[in-house]
Amino acid sequence: MKTVVMISAIAEWKAVKEIFPALEITTSPYGDTAILHHHGFELKLYHSGWGKIASAGAIQYVIDHDQPDLIVNLGTCGGFEGKIGLNDVVLVERTFIYDIVELMGDLNIVEYYASTLNLSWLPEPYPHPVRKGILASADSDLPPDKISYLKSLGAIAGDWESGALAWVANRNAARLLILRGVSDLVNEEAGEAYDNLALFEERTKDVMRKLFEQLPDWLRSVKL
Repeated sequence: MKTVVMISAIAEWKAVKEIFPALEITTSPYGDTAILHHHGFELKLYHSGWGKIASAGAIQYVIDHDQPDLIVNLGTCGGFEGKIGLNDVVLVERTFIYDIVELMGDLNIVEYYASTLNLSWLPEPYPHPVRKGILASADSDLPPDKISYLKSLGAIAGDWESGALAWVANRNAARLLILRGVSDLVNEEAGEAYDNLALFEERTKDVMRKLFEQLPDWLRSVKL
């Protein structure tokens, strides 16, 4: 099974390089790339970059250039306090994008860019505990004043990239597995990692280590 693993944020990629110091890094049009031999699997890693623009471009490049059987996105997310716990892993089944503002008509932007991932090739029971749910995406850290609204749409956590990745994958009928570990919690008043980048970076290391430790079990469970 030809598998590409996409890593988005700078802190996430930095953590991966610390976890696997022997990686031989080369470059792609979107950033660093490397081959990782991991518990019997040969994985092509891409640091795709943060945000919607980099993510959409990079996943289309991966689909066209590598033609993988499976794309995996591993990373962090901000969990909504009261909906999910610190260190929980989200198996993303649906995404939406909430930071596009349209003032000239009545186009439902949230629904237009919402994506439901077909995970029928990933049979249950899953190999590790996860929270299967909805992730909200924007080119923004999670604004506390939007948390109630995002919860009302069913989201349990948020990030910068999953919405773009899922939307492009669906347009290409590509298999995409998104696993995001909760690195920090946000509520209607504050985010525990805001103004505390060191906390986020330290927890990111723990999240990425956990996700890569579990990844071989997920890959063995895939039925293509």
